[in-house]
Amino acid sequence: MPLGYLFEQLLLPPGGLFLLLLLVWWWRLRRPRLALACGVLGLGGLWLMSLPVAVEQAARLLEREPALAASEWPTLSRRAEAIVLLGGGRERGDPGWGGDQPSLLALERARLAARLHWASGLPILASGGLHFGAPPSEAELFAQVLQEDFSVVARWQEGRSRTTWENAALSAPLLRDAGVRRIVLVTQAWHMPRARWCFERHGFEVVPAPLGFLGVPNGRPLGGWLPESKALWQSGLLLHEAAGLLLYPLLHR
Repeated sequence: MPLGYLFEQLLLPPGGLFLLLLLVWWWRLRRPRLALACGVLGLGGLWLMSLPVAVEQAARLLEREPALAASEWPTLSRRAEAIVLLGGGRERGDPGWGGDQPSLLALERARLAARLHWASGLPILASGGLHFGAPPSEAELFAQVLQEDFSVVARWQEGRSRTTWENAALSAPLLRDAGVRRIVLVTQAWHMPRARWCFERHGFEVVPAPLGFLGVPNGRPLGGWLPESKALWQSGLLLHEAAGLLLYPLLHR
């Protein structure tokens, strides 16, 4: 197991909040005030992460790029030379499909990339490596889904990347060899700022095509102030992305 993954799961919420709750038990007798503070922070953090309204407000801080209007899709070939589809995880060994499948986030991306391809005629590069070292790669799964479900052939597959930075670094040679300097980048809206930064650092001009916006009105009862399990998962995605935005400029100069 990669150490970076282990530290991420332990330190970032909700893992870090559960650690605070463990400290409550550890310090309950020796340091009751500190234990109380840890309990308030741990439970308060979990409660906040479970609120759809908190997800909505946090997402608006990350989702900086506007959606690419459908009216612009047919003219994308004037602004770019390829579509880059970024991996978004996979589900292991689904019996319903007889094997690994792209995650729901990845399928959203594949659907939009296919639509953009049919509207613009631009070729697609699928980027995404092995999930914890086990094949098939996300790029391979993307190519299969694009072909079988959308009748689209991925021209390039980059199947070694493990991070957003590596998506850009390992896709760059494939694109440059084909004379591509301008790309349409497909990923979730909250992931787009970091993804765009990575590709621009590798010398590409980026046309953002974000999707899956979370900073829209949540539409829940009581304005989203009731806890919800889905919001907890979405909060984890947003916190991971916020950490990435802070760390990437320090790690990749």
